[in-house]
Amino acid sequence: MDYNDSELPLGPRREDLLPTSTERSVKVVVVGGFGVGKTTMVGSVSEIRPLTTEETMTQAGVGVDDLSGVERKTETTVAMDFGRITLNDQLVLYLFGTPGQQRFWFLWNGVIAGALGAVVLVDTRRLEDSFPAMDRLEQGGIPFVVAINNFPGAPVYPVSDLRSALDLPGHVPLVNCDARRLDSSRDVLLTLMHHLYDSATATSEAL
Repeated sequence: MDYNDSELPLGPRREDLLPTSTERSVKVVVVGGFGVGKTTMVGSVSEIRPLTTEETMTQAGVGVDDLSGVERKTETTVAMDFGRITLNDQLVLYLFGTPGQQRFWFLWNGVIAGALGAVVLVDTRRLEDSFPAMDRLEQGGIPFVVAINNFPGAPVYPVSDLRSALDLPGHVPLVNCDARRLDSSRDVLLTLMHHLYDSATATSEAL
């Protein structure tokens, strides 16, 4: 359909407008290894049409990207994912997903800057892929929760074993999730919000 200048839509779509009762917005990042489900989580929970920067994987990644465990993956995030979810009448979360491959890590500083908290997505078939993400968050002083994305056929371990393997402190929440489901992804974000509140309360009481 052709549009003339007077018919072009101006501004955001009606469904993308923030509720008038919104009082606060918070930036949250979703991080993790390559192919762990970051784009899927942002897309499943976002109330607006998510922005993605997925591109088809090409021969340029052969020998560079480790596809172990995700051999069927055909697209990859090359910059970031973006979505939004309203948790209640006053609080809105802006979600940013980071690229997973090491060759795109130079983009991380801009994506995670200003984030109040983070979700680290983990695939139990490739636990070691989550270490760089957690290291970056710890270096930046960004609180996070860890969510085990339950891939079909992936090994299941006791919580105590996972905590030990990931070297997680006792105060860092560890939860299971299905990044494809809105309710499951939303529960992960609520867990993060409770963790941030508890951390802020503990800090204020210590002062």
